[in-house]
Amino acid sequence: MEMPTKEKAIASNRDAWNDSARHHKDSPEWQVLLNAVARRGFSCLDDTLTGVLSEVGVGGKDVVQLGCNNGRESLSLFALGARHVVGVDQSVAFLDQARELASRSPHAPEFIEADIHHLPLELQGRFDVALITIGVLNWMPDIGEFFQHVAQALKPGGALVVYETHPFLEMFDPETADPYALASSYFHSEPFVQTEPIVYEGKIEQQAAPSYWFVHTLGAIFSGALAAGLNIRHFKEYPHSNREELYDRYQRQEAQLPMCFTLVAQKG
Repeated sequence: MEMPTKEKAIASNRDAWNDSARHHKDSPEWQVLLNAVARRGFSCLDDTLTGVLSEVGVGGKDVVQLGCNNGRESLSLFALGARHVVGVDQSVAFLDQARELASRSPHAPEFIEADIHHLPLELQGRFDVALITIGVLNWMPDIGEFFQHVAQALKPGGALVVYETHPFLEMFDPETADPYALASSYFHSEPFVQTEPIVYEGKIEQQAAPSYWFVHTLGAIFSGALAAGLNIRHFKEYPHSNREELYDRYQRQEAQLPMCFTLVAQKG
């Protein structure tokens, strides 16, 4: 398959996520979520991310989540005391879900449809904290350029908080005959391409717009953040998984992989 331009990859990923939204809503978890967000103290954030955000401090602050999906994590930031929360995503279908969840919530986040590479002017230099959670970095063709745009959203002294899957984990494929054998290079430069709907568990045998998953090394992530004027204040790796259940098999091994990481970087 011919590799697309950066712009075409971003647009195709948007189309794939818009198609994906209906599959995520068609699940028992959606109704549970609709009921849960009605609680003022609702949070779906795990202990790891909650701890890092508490250390950074979001109480009374303006927070943006870049790649907010259906908004459940954005809504969770109010439980940590955020003053105002904006969720940004390029998938209008998932933002419709986010607004539906927000309508059940006692809080009032703002959800904006935008590609981070074309962040609206009114969002630039506005936020004390920016949050990125699992999967966002891997949909970005150029990690350095992406961090430049992230930095634009922050006030001077503002902090970026990242909670992501570890790139070492991308070397393994849990669906192969031997899920513990190395399946791809850490330095894999071409994106992984999927033409089925994006779902978190299992597969749906339907055709969908191609989605392009880009693997970035830790070196590329650090270099991209530093080049964007973001000074790394915290970095920690963990042995637990924060992605699909298929990856749980890589936990609690004698030769343990790093499975995810948290990073905090401050705008100079």
